Amino acid sequence: MSTGDLVVLDASVGVKWFKPEPGREAAMALLQRAAAGEIVLAAPTHFAHEVLSVVRRQFSPADVVPAWRLFESVGMNIVPLNAEVVAEAAIQCERLGCSFHDSLAPACAALLDATLASADARAHGAFPGVLLVAE
Repeated sequence: MSTGDLVVLDASVGVKWFKPEPGREAAMALLQRAAAGEIVLAAPTHFAHEVLSVVRRQFSPADVVPAWRLFESVGMNIVPLNAEVVAEAAIQCERLGCSFHDSLAPACAALLDATLASADARAHGAFPGVLLVAE
């Protein structure tokens, strides 16, 4: 697979898998493409925390387990927080004018030479080649 097939997700995309909100169809399409092996998904560690917290609020604590299994079933790669990610996040924070928290997905995309997918145009709209999922 080429690096063009790697998509780093911001949590704003993953949340749409579990909440009926604008952009859900586009977010689901990314999930389906990953399940079909057309793309590979990756996300920073906090993606899982944020999305699973939404699952717990929307449904029940027991529903976080099947949600996690969904991540696993599509081969989602969780990028751990480390010195390299933190350093790149600081750079992205400055470049994009966003919070450190919002700079983590762009940092992972930059480090992995991947496409960033986000539903947060305010935080990520200036990231080169960003795939904006409608809000």
